[in-house]
Amino acid sequence: MRTPLPRLAGADWLQRPQTQRVFAALAARGFAARVVGGAVRNALLGHPVDDIDIATPALPDDVIAAVSAADLEAIPTGLAHGTVTVLSDGMPFEVTTLRRDVATHGRHATVAFTDDWIADASRRDFTINALYCAADGETFDPLGGYDDILARRVRFIGSAAERIREDYLRILRFFRLTATFGEGAPDADALVACVRERAGLAILSAERVRQELLRLLAAARGPGIVSVMLDYGLITEVVGAAPRPTLLTRLADIEAALGLDPSAMLRLGALIVEVPEDAERLRDRLRLSNEEAGVLLRAAGRTGEIGAGAPEHLARAYLYAHGQAAYRERLMLDWARSGDAAASSAWRQRFALAATWPVPKLPVTGSDVMALGVPAGPRVGELLRALEDWWIARDFKEDETSLRARLEELVSGSRTE
Repeated sequence: MRTPLPRLAGADWLQRPQTQRVFAALAARGFAARVVGGAVRNALLGHPVDDIDIATPALPDDVIAAVSAADLEAIPTGLAHGTVTVLSDGMPFEVTTLRRDVATHGRHATVAFTDDWIADASRRDFTINALYCAADGETFDPLGGYDDILARRVRFIGSAAERIREDYLRILRFFRLTATFGEGAPDADALVACVRERAGLAILSAERVRQELLRLLAAARGPGIVSVMLDYGLITEVVGAAPRPTLLTRLADIEAALGLDPSAMLRLGALIVEVPEDAERLRDRLRLSNEEAGVLLRAAGRTGEIGAGAPEHLARAYLYAHGQAAYRERLMLDWARSGDAAASSAWRQRFALAATWPVPKLPVTGSDVMALGVPAGPRVGELLRALEDWWIARDFKEDETSLRARLEELVSGSRTE
């Protein structure tokens, strides 16, 4: 017997005026509507609700007419799949006509519209995503998803292999949702199907893989689930290289000990990157931005140069040259690679340097160089860099007077060369 669902009548996200205006607009034309998927799942789990998707038997043109009559903006973002984005006081809602799959192609589906709520639920991926909620908070669970929520279990709807063949991204979604919401071992039937269908990962776009992979890495149980994927040969299919889950786990422990939110990109660096070529390969494979690739390139830096066992002046020099964010990333990776505990006081003290040491600014500029008779041109920059290197080597302890004296020596020496 299925466990009855609680009502969600008091949920803030459901009762806010923007949400109720969308429901009211559809109801005014006689159309039923229910919130579906992630919003209902998260509410039942006690997780924050962000995006709100609404299902309705109304056809897309009818949705557009209904919301337009209520002075809401309708944007035809995915009419072929029945989706209209509705803006209610600036807040977006995806309103989608109930659907059933006619044909699937491993990445997308050809759909037909329907008025059958159970048919719409049956075409979805996981039971915990096939939960519905009406405007008054009444919930609807056609496929037993609430029992899976209570068990913290992520389970495919019907045949796991069939659901995966409809969209191979569901392999990654299964592991990501298990890492986010699940407890215990992954569902055994789903795991077997993911392994058998893993070749389909190769047809997915880099952008879709990147999005799911990064969300998986940042999830609460991400490191542990990645280890499971490695055991079954799946994570290698995704990243195209031999990963290091132990290093990923150590980094996650350090993040937790420092009270930091998980950094998906830094975790990816810990998992995969050893040399710059690894970072460059991942940049191309996952279509990473320059900023994201920069994190991975720093992950390939020399280990130990600024860590707890290195002289502090080297850490200050790195912090001065690269900034706080890069310093912290580099240090955390070195910490993870060292094997030292996340509670290490020496590493914590070195990490705190980014907050406790005010990064100085070189008080001499190119104008000061030219004031000593050096004409504008490359030589100005060379002299300034030589002065800065001297200042850094002396651990930033020389004051402006000493720096100007040293600059005069450099200028004088350059004239005799």
